[in-house]
Amino acid sequence: MKISRIKINNFRSIQSSEFQLTDFNIFVGQNNSGKTNFFEAIEFFFNGIGKGTSIDELKYRRIPANEIIVEVEFDGALQGAEQMQNPANKTKIENALAGSDIVVIKRRSSDDKKRTMYVNGQEVSHGTGFDKALNDFLPKFEFVNTKQYYDAVAKYSKTTPMGIMLSSVLTAILQENEQYQEFQNKFRELFEDDESEIKAQFDDLGNKVKLYLEKQFPDCTKVKFEVASPQFDDLLKNFDTSIDDGIETLAEEKGDGMQRALMLSIIQAFADFRKANEDFGKSFLFFIDEAEIHLHPTAQRKLKDVLHTLSQTNDQVFINTHSSVFVADNYMGQTIFKVEKLGGVTEISHSPDIDKPYIVFELLGGSPSDLLLPKNFLIVEGQSEYELLTRVIKRFYPTRKSIQIIKANGDIDQTERTINSIEKSFMPLNSSIYKNKLVILLDQPSDQTIQGVNQFLQNYRHLNDNNQYFQLPHRDIEQCYPDHADTVYGNWRKTQEELDAVNANGKKIFTSNKKIQLAKYVGDNITQEQFEADLFICFNALTRCWDLAY
Repeated sequence: MKISRIKINNFRSIQSSEFQLTDFNIFVGQNNSGKTNFFEAIEFFFNGIGKGTSIDELKYRRIPANEIIVEVEFDGALQGAEQMQNPANKTKIENALAGSDIVVIKRRSSDDKKRTMYVNGQEVSHGTGFDKALNDFLPKFEFVNTKQYYDAVAKYSKTTPMGIMLSSVLTAILQENEQYQEFQNKFRELFEDDESEIKAQFDDLGNKVKLYLEKQFPDCTKVKFEVASPQFDDLLKNFDTSIDDGIETLAEEKGDGMQRALMLSIIQAFADFRKANEDFGKSFLFFIDEAEIHLHPTAQRKLKDVLHTLSQTNDQVFINTHSSVFVADNYMGQTIFKVEKLGGVTEISHSPDIDKPYIVFELLGGSPSDLLLPKNFLIVEGQSEYELLTRVIKRFYPTRKSIQIIKANGDIDQTERTINSIEKSFMPLNSSIYKNKLVILLDQPSDQTIQGVNQFLQNYRHLNDNNQYFQLPHRDIEQCYPDHADTVYGNWRKTQEELDAVNANGKKIFTSNKKIQLAKYVGDNITQEQFEADLFICFNALTRCWDLAY
C-alpha cells in the first residue's frame, strides 16, 4: 500500500498544497523553502502532536482560527489489509473498504487525537477499536530527520519503525529454522501454558504480594498484582551496536555523522532483505531529510540505488535533498518536486524533465562554472524573465535545442561576471567555445545604469556585431506584456507609474514577489501568438540563441 496523493492545508508555511505521488519522490528547494515542513506535516498525520508542542505553533502564520488538515490518499488498500496480522483488526478494515482499493484518511487540528477514513467519498463510521485497527492497517512511517540521533530510533522497540524493521527481518530468518521453532514451542510451554509449573509459581508470588499489601492497607479491596511472564517477541527487542573506529564504543556514543550513517545502513540492509524476499511483511514509508548529509557523492548514488530498489517493491521513498546527485539521473518511478517559498508561502509542484537542468544549476549553487555544457546560454535580467521564458519554452518550443537561462539579477556588473565565468569555465586551447554563441537580453537601462551598459557593450563589442545582445524597449518586462484584461491581475501589461507606485510607508506596492507571481501567471496563460507578437524582442533573443546553439 502506497501514498498516491497528499493534500495539506494550513501547516506551518504550507497554506494549501495538493499533489500526486509516485514510488520514488525527490523534493528539492533552497534552505527555508518548506521542505521539512512538508515532512513534518506527514509526521503530524501519522503521530499527531508531539509532547510539549502547541497546535497553534503548527498552524499557518500561527493564526488560531486556521485549521490544519492533512489528507492522504492510499492506493493498494486491499493488499495492505491482506498484510495485517491481527485477525480482528483485519476484519474491521476489510469491512470498511468494502472491496475498494483506494482509501482517503484525514487528520485535523480540531480533533487531532483521531483520524477519519473515507471510502468512495463516504466517511467510515468509527466503531469500537477502529483507531487501533487503522494504526495496524497503515504502512509503517519512518522519518529520518537531520536532528535525529541513532539511539532515538535504531534501538529495538515495539513502537519505533526502525526496531520493527530489524525485528521483522530477524523473525523471518528464524522462522525457517527448526531449532528456533522448537525453542519457541518450549518457551510457550514454560511461560504461557496454564499447566506450566513456572507460571503457577509466578501466580503464587503475585498472590502473596497482594495479600501482604492488603494487610498493610485494609481499605484496599481491589489490589491486583501479577508477575508478568516474559513475552517471546521481546527476545528480539534487545539490540546494541558497537563500532570500532580506533576506539570501540556503543554507536550512540559516536558522532552525529556515524549515527546517521548507521541508520541509513540499517535501511540498506533491510532493502537487501526485502529484495531477496518479495512481498515480505508490512510496507514502509521512508521519509529521509537531507539524505546526502555526511555522504560522499559516490555513497549518495549508492544510497539512491538502494532506496530506489525498496520503492520498486512494497515500500515508498521520499527524499528532501540539496544534492544534484539525487536529481541528475532518471530512475523508474521517480518524480522530482520543486519546493519554493514566495511571500512566506510554500509551494510544492511537480517538476518535469525539461526543468531538470535548472534544478541542477540551482543545487550546484547557481554558478555558470558548474553547468555541464548546454547547447547555449541566454542571460536575462532577473527572476521575472527567467520564470516567464522557461514556461514559454516548455509550452511552445519543447523540441528546440536545449539552452540554459541564467539570471543576471538586474545587475549589469553581475552580467559581466556571468559572461566571464562562462568563458573561463570552457576554455579549450585558450578560446571560449561560448564567446560567439551566448545571447543577452536586458531591460532598457535607467539614467543611473546607462553609462555602465554602454561601457559593458564597449568591452564586448562582438555582442552587437554578432547580434548577441537584445534590449527591451522599457525598463521593466511587465511593460512589455500583452494588453490583456484579467480577473486576477487586472491587466497583464503594467505602466511605469504602477510599477513605481509606493504606499504610505514608502515601499513599492508592486513588489518583486508580485512581479514573479505575475511572470509565472503570464507564462502559464499567454498564447504563442501573443508571445511572438507582444514580446517579440524576447522571441527574437530566443530564436538567435537557438540559431547560434551547438
